[in-house]
Amino acid sequence: MSLPRAAPWPRSIRGQVTLLALVLAGLFLVPLGLAADMVIRGAVATSIWRETREAASQIVVAYRNTTLRNPIAPGPGGVDVIQVVGPGGHLLAATAEAGGVPPLSEVRPDLPDRFVDFTTCPRSFGECFHVTATLAGARPGSPVVYAAKHTPAVLSTRVLDVAVGLQIMALTGLIGWIAWKGADRGLRTVDNIQAELAHITVSDLSRRVQEPPGEDEISNLARTVNSTLARLEHSVEQQRRFAADASHELRTPIAGLRAQLEEARLHPDDTDLVSLVDGALRDTDRVEAIITDLLFMARLGSSGPAVQECVDLGHLAAEEIARRPAQVPVITDFQEDVVVLGVRTQLFRVIGNLLDNARRHAAGMIKVEVSGSHRTAVLAVTNDGDRIAEKDRERVFHRFARLDESRSRDRGGTGLGLAIARDVAIAHGGTLHVEDVPEGTRFVLRLPMIE
Repeated sequence: MSLPRAAPWPRSIRGQVTLLALVLAGLFLVPLGLAADMVIRGAVATSIWRETREAASQIVVAYRNTTLRNPIAPGPGGVDVIQVVGPGGHLLAATAEAGGVPPLSEVRPDLPDRFVDFTTCPRSFGECFHVTATLAGARPGSPVVYAAKHTPAVLSTRVLDVAVGLQIMALTGLIGWIAWKGADRGLRTVDNIQAELAHITVSDLSRRVQEPPGEDEISNLARTVNSTLARLEHSVEQQRRFAADASHELRTPIAGLRAQLEEARLHPDDTDLVSLVDGALRDTDRVEAIITDLLFMARLGSSGPAVQECVDLGHLAAEEIARRPAQVPVITDFQEDVVVLGVRTQLFRVIGNLLDNARRHAAGMIKVEVSGSHRTAVLAVTNDGDRIAEKDRERVFHRFARLDESRSRDRGGTGLGLAIARDVAIAHGGTLHVEDVPEGTRFVLRLPMIE
């Protein structure tokens, strides 16, 4: 025997929010409606019995003052059913409506000046009454005064219950509609984001989703999506530039290597094997250097954050200078305790690239300075070679940029060293620029300093 399937829970957020709102509204409004029904019924009954007690009190006063007349005039508040009944059930006096019929009830108070409130539905009247009974005289055997008022429909029927129920249903439905519209309004933006994302492909990552105003969760989601798209676009652009740069720069040494090998194949007897191998090794070294730099730039642009540590910039520069051959004299001027937060291997690469660039273009001297002030660490590498024109001081950081014949590739560079140094500086929250000096060229690296 299979168990009955549970009612399906709405899959959409709109349905879930609406259902939750309906459930919460029901849990709140149903008890509230029941309490309101009870309060209304109690208030109406209290008002009726207040009026019947007042009418009964007036009859007691008239009876004790011997001014009671028959028939009795209706009491205040519409109390038009009044009877004064003797000990044997004999009707002594009554209003016009209550005369000629049996007593309303056999209820008899035990003591004078005590009121007994109750409801009754005598057959002789064919309807229900709210009744107050009290003794007319001061003795226990005195006649009984019954002052009654017709029970209103709000108490004798289900009119009040139906009205309260309808109001609960209307309010619950209104709350559900408001919840649906509110969820729909909020999720419409999500639907728009989803539709816009569906049209974004790798061929055009420049598109962005619309960011709604405000600081709510959906606005934050749109901003996060756009930020992610921007990072993705940057990463894809890095990969595209990597492929373009690699194909462009590797073509020359590979073509040179191929030409040498084809020449040796065509003219093996005229080929100097040592020269051939030396040329092939130079081209291979060139290819290896370019590939190494390109891979470093690709990892720097697309990999996640590397582990950072506190690095003394002066000590790092001293280590890098010490491990390099002293082809050109290097003058140092290091301030103590210039500490930055960064990736040690990447900062090594920056200093090494700046030193390589200075060594290739220096006439006879290189100067390296490290200083720190105003929470900024500064590393400056100056060479006494040719100056860089002001218009070219940004272009020199482009990939494979060459300014003139004096800075050609045959001097040992791959054309990527300064581009790598600039990328590492930016990744560390710093800058790398060419600054004015009286003679030569000065590269200045600035990084946030730890004090």
